[in-house]
Amino acid sequence: MNKHAFIFPGQGSQFSGMGKNLYETSAVAKEMFEQANGILGFNISDLMFTGSDEQLKQTNVTQPAIFIHSVVAFKTLVATTPDMVAGHSLGEFSALVANGVLDFEAALRLVHIRATAMQKACEQTPSTMAAVLALADDKVVAICAEVAAETNDIVVAANFNCPGQLVISGSIPAVTLACERLKAAGAKRALLLPVGGAFHSPLMASAKAELAAAIEATTFHEPICPVYQNVVAQAVVNPAEIKQNLVEQLTGAVKWTQSVSAMVADGTTHFTEVGPGKVLQGLVQKINKEAIVNGIS
Repeated sequence: MNKHAFIFPGQGSQFSGMGKNLYETSAVAKEMFEQANGILGFNISDLMFTGSDEQLKQTNVTQPAIFIHSVVAFKTLVATTPDMVAGHSLGEFSALVANGVLDFEAALRLVHIRATAMQKACEQTPSTMAAVLALADDKVVAICAEVAAETNDIVVAANFNCPGQLVISGSIPAVTLACERLKAAGAKRALLLPVGGAFHSPLMASAKAELAAAIEATTFHEPICPVYQNVVAQAVVNPAEIKQNLVEQLTGAVKWTQSVSAMVADGTTHFTEVGPGKVLQGLVQKINKEAIVNGIS
């Protein structure tokens, strides 16, 4: 059977004007935006519709903004029930609203706590991430491990986005040294990214405790379909496991390549990205050329 997966973007997909069309054309969307403003205690809708790139880049704005856009688009524009869902990093929270595990308000509160905790972790330890192009995954993992052992510092493979496109994460000296080694090993590019910190690495450990407590206190419902979670790259339906994987994701790698491959192996032929941007559509096509992809925003 041909199955249909709905996938949700993470940080980096934001843009000024995001979600404005939904607000202006749907009463349900308008109500959800106003509800979000109330939950967060500030007018995030104003920042989404007219904010500068600089304002939208702040982690505590970016994460709720992308989540809100994605979920509002799903609730107002998607008429079919997903066979499976997945989200890239932050997008996993949007996916969990789409498959009924979390309601909009509970998920937005968790996203807000996650974003604030990550912002604090970034301020505690200067750290960074780098994109690595055209080098085999196992080679990148091995070089990061080598540099980490030599320097007694942190650098890990953080995002497996698609074959030949990885992101590494860690302390600034360790990531810089790893970039030199990766280029020497044949990477086409190993480029520091303009991010606030080392997401999906052990340097996010301080944020993890805060998020874990909030997740523990939140009701997670039985899903209407499986979620393919970043840290395990396989179908998960047990709410307790979903909670645990969501906590582990903060310091663990985003296994996007592996997740998409698992969804294809389990029968998905059609992927719809819901939310701002088209990043995931491009990644899916690189992971599986046969897949049908489209976007809803």
